[in-house]
Amino acid sequence: MRLLLIPALAALPLLSQSAPPSGFSPDRLTRIRQQLRSDVDSKVIPGAVLLIQRNGKPAFHEPVGFQNRAANAPMRTDTIFRVASMTKPMATVAAMMLAEEGQLDLWAPVSKYLPEFRDLKVGPELATPKRAPTVLDLMRHTSGLTYGIFGNSPVDDLYKKSNPFAAPSLAAMVSAVAKLPLLHQPGEVWEYSVSTDVLGRVVEVVSGQDFDRFIAERITKPLKMKDTGFYLTKEQAARLAVPDGPMFGASGADPTVRPGLIMPGGGAYSTAADYARFCQMLLNGGELEGVRLLAPHSVALMTSDQLPATTRRNTGVAVNLGPFGPTPEMGTSFGLGFAVRVDPGRNPLPGSVGDFSWSGITGTLFWVDPKEKLIAIWMVQVPPTSNNYLYRRIRTL
Repeated sequence: MRLLLIPALAALPLLSQSAPPSGFSPDRLTRIRQQLRSDVDSKVIPGAVLLIQRNGKPAFHEPVGFQNRAANAPMRTDTIFRVASMTKPMATVAAMMLAEEGQLDLWAPVSKYLPEFRDLKVGPELATPKRAPTVLDLMRHTSGLTYGIFGNSPVDDLYKKSNPFAAPSLAAMVSAVAKLPLLHQPGEVWEYSVSTDVLGRVVEVVSGQDFDRFIAERITKPLKMKDTGFYLTKEQAARLAVPDGPMFGASGADPTVRPGLIMPGGGAYSTAADYARFCQMLLNGGELEGVRLLAPHSVALMTSDQLPATTRRNTGVAVNLGPFGPTPEMGTSFGLGFAVRVDPGRNPLPGSVGDFSWSGITGTLFWVDPKEKLIAIWMVQVPPTSNNYLYRRIRTL
């Protein structure tokens, strides 16, 4: 058995032991390395990349384990991951850019840009909305929409039966969603939903560009995020992380073929280094290396508490997210595109008031702590059942 393990262990990349920058404990960084190596050996994870940077400088950027365990391919710092809902902050930045240009009114009804949302109904009883959902509602998940896959209400069941995610395009998907009733009255409940996908369709209509093209031309190319997009080249596909088994979000479709349905709420691929550039832009107040995407006040708006005090937040998804859910019990709320910590206590995870974060159902996670000038990117591909435990532990480590 020992002999059989030697080739596998030899395939694991050597991890840097160089001295960390000021403010980081070498012993505690070593603790992270040891824990991740143990997770690979015990098959908790196939492999991962963890990137930590502070004041714009890397403190830790290391791979561990396998990019593809079955092929004995070691994890690399430039391995590409399906980042799932970590796509959402990019969609929100896109909408904020259009708002800054005067092309998009955040307080306008969604129907101003998508006429199919004019005659919405609420619930299985098809009640009349008390007010129309706004673009701002889409950005903070208070639109009344749902995902369907996370609940068992009659409206969730309608989503499952109609399956708008099988639509051939984003326009068709959003039109299908508009025909379904809302789960909640707009503005009354934080409900994780297809709101960001609808927001992406608003970006398409306002900009006159396909969503993926807008992201490429206005965000990823200017920020030099060369390995981030909604489909991959053949060279990039060879660097795509492969989970050890079935994983939500890994459809088996050819990643080198542009999908008909581009999902603004969860369809992007990226690397730890690329996503760190996006986060650094936000931490810098909308600018990176001379490229400004947003004004500082726009970023401040996005990273502040956007949920009114009357908004109900104890929905199934919010509670199941535990410390990452925007619930009062965890001292956390929601901004525009991510969760925001609003209380110094309550949440068992380390952090600062004002830090913001979000994750992907495929196992990925990021958080940004403006007080500490710190960014952390956790890239792994595991089933959703493993996510919350790994999220809690990596952030604590």
